[in-house]
Amino acid sequence: MKKALVLLVLLLLAAGLLFAGGKQEKPAMETEKETKEEPKVVTVFGAFRDEEARRFEETFRPFEERTGIDVQYEGSPEFEVQIFVQAEAGTPPDISALPQPGLMKEFAERGFLKPLWPEIVRKIENNYTQAWKDLGSYKGNVYGVFHRVNAKSFVWYPKKAFEQKGYTIPKTWDELTALSDRIVADGGVPWSITMESGAATGWVATDWMEDIMLRTAGPEVYDRWVNHEIPFDHPAVKKAAEIMTDIWLNPDYVLGGPTTILTTFFGDGTFPLFEDPPQAWLHRQGNFIIGFMPDDIQANVGEEVGVFALPSIDPRWGIPVLGGGDQFVVFNDFPEVRQFMEYLTTWEACKSWAASGGALFPHQDQNFDDYGSAIERDLAKILVNAEVFRFDASDLMPAEVGAGTFWTGMADMISGVPIDEVLSNIEDSWPQ
Repeated sequence: MKKALVLLVLLLLAAGLLFAGGKQEKPAMETEKETKEEPKVVTVFGAFRDEEARRFEETFRPFEERTGIDVQYEGSPEFEVQIFVQAEAGTPPDISALPQPGLMKEFAERGFLKPLWPEIVRKIENNYTQAWKDLGSYKGNVYGVFHRVNAKSFVWYPKKAFEQKGYTIPKTWDELTALSDRIVADGGVPWSITMESGAATGWVATDWMEDIMLRTAGPEVYDRWVNHEIPFDHPAVKKAAEIMTDIWLNPDYVLGGPTTILTTFFGDGTFPLFEDPPQAWLHRQGNFIIGFMPDDIQANVGEEVGVFALPSIDPRWGIPVLGGGDQFVVFNDFPEVRQFMEYLTTWEACKSWAASGGALFPHQDQNFDDYGSAIERDLAKILVNAEVFRFDASDLMPAEVGAGTFWTGMADMISGVPIDEVLSNIEDSWPQ
């Protein structure tokens, strides 16, 4: 009887162990299955939309295929509002593409951002000029990786007609003035300048002012101006305004004069260059303006369009480049985020967009042959080889100035309000 009881107990124990073993194996199998079914996801939020979003998404396809990480990008027309809402609610994306350094600094100041780690900082130092690292830094920490950027310090001209006239590309401001005078002597008008942009009317003029400030006062004074370490009506700022208005308010130099400048949509500024014969010969604007040129010109941009860097004024500063760009910052730090951020520092993350057009990149290791057109190769070389690069000043200033009184003040100045009054009013508007 005892033997039978012992045998029964052993059988029950064995059955229990088998049952328990089965229960242990099943969760392990389910965990393994769940791991395989759930891809590693990195969320990215930015202002790229439509075609820009598509081109950005193409840049990280090789990364996804190689790593198995699913990068999910979302773009919004209300990006700057939404990113604040998400950050304050504690639900930010893993990574965000910020178009203004001021946004990065505000988020970093409030503790929302994670500083970049030593490995990626070394990649930035090895593949970017110091200016880009500085723009992505705040209070001793590096927060941003720049990817797609734009540059504004370009002068566009009708290539075929320009060459037929025997005009040559100016290398200095004096040569630019001499070219303008020759065009006038030939019965033409040198400049097409347009700035109407709805509520944002004025930004075209601020870009001109900033470009001239870099060329006359140099980068250090420019930085002091941006940070309000010198007043807005400082003599260096007034000098830049005077040089600008020597062109803008000269009826012989600008097609249609101040009225046309103020009332013509900024995107139409290149149209007069490509009439037959040209109604104007020069237009200063950023690389994005190609997308606003007449369709037939865009279709043959390499043969129809010429471009050169806005010339030097003070040789001490060489030929500076003014621009902007999108820096990627980290809200949530984990290994897949680090992998993607480090990928953005490489040329592999850029070349498909370079081939598609509409973007420039600051990477030192870039292959200029990857750009889809000769003209964008030229623009990229100007950007990468610039001795001085600075971010658009109005984007760095407090919004009430940079996107407020600076814009409206420039429109007032072109309307005839004296320079001293305009600059004084902008200075008075600076938040205390």
